[in-house]
Amino acid sequence: MSLLIQRYLQSLSPDEALLYAKREIEHAPLVYNDDESYLYAPVFRNVSTFQRMKLMEANREFVTKDPEKAHLFYPPYSSRQLELALYVPNSGDNTIKAVCNADLSENFIAGKDVSLPETAIINAGRPLRNIGGGIRVSQRPVLAFFAGNMHGRVRPKLLKYWHNKDEDMKIYGPLPIRVSRNMTYVQHMKSSKYCICPKGYEVNSPRIVEAIYYECVPVIIADNFVLPFNEVLDWSAFFVTVAEKDIPRLKDILLAIPLRKYLKMLMNAKMVQKHFLWNPRPVRYDLFHMILHSIWYSRLNQIQISQS
Repeated sequence: MSLLIQRYLQSLSPDEALLYAKREIEHAPLVYNDDESYLYAPVFRNVSTFQRMKLMEANREFVTKDPEKAHLFYPPYSSRQLELALYVPNSGDNTIKAVCNADLSENFIAGKDVSLPETAIINAGRPLRNIGGGIRVSQRPVLAFFAGNMHGRVRPKLLKYWHNKDEDMKIYGPLPIRVSRNMTYVQHMKSSKYCICPKGYEVNSPRIVEAIYYECVPVIIADNFVLPFNEVLDWSAFFVTVAEKDIPRLKDILLAIPLRKYLKMLMNAKMVQKHFLWNPRPVRYDLFHMILHSIWYSRLNQIQISQS
């Protein structure tokens, strides 16, 4: 971004700056790869649109003490508690909920609210430990893997149809100790072609991001789930979705995916990985920036462009 444009944007009010950005996005040309070879076009809906994040990259002042310059105000408390205490139905409020449980059946509004990825960081000092390292596809002995607690209605159904029913389908409740002694949870993910990510009590699960971390194509079983960063990422390029009613057909659905398509999804999952990483200090286009971009983009959607 040129210094002249930076100065121009700094002279605008928050709404004027957002209006400028929205116009730029709507006129962004369709490109097929990033000129810096850092963004991988196949995993995006439109790389040019996403590159508007460079506005934030150019200005690292994410926080202002001047409310007149703020694009957003962030109250760090439960959106559910806020809803119970203050929300008036059909009041036309302009609050943006940023939640992991992005469930359309539970008052999540797609295009207005923000779906956050759910992550489980075991070691905050080394958040990138064990990332990557999936073995070659030809050497992966497992078609599909799941292990976890029996939360909600979907996971018991998954076990009913697939636990100890098929050697290609390693479907467990909590991973048994006798099994984990030979192959850990992470090793299972790295040795599987597909990692099953069924909803628990909520539609989201850390397994989705874990699958991306460990180079395993995620299979999401969660009806009504609005996926994180769906406004910019083309999830169909690197994941499989299975309706809850189709759990009995799970293996047939996975086997029906051609090898060439699977390999492309696996490559895309590896390439999108950088956008789901927490770093000790935020780096360009990582999870910190993706979340900021998603909230910022939602705020843009509330700006109306005059047709005159």
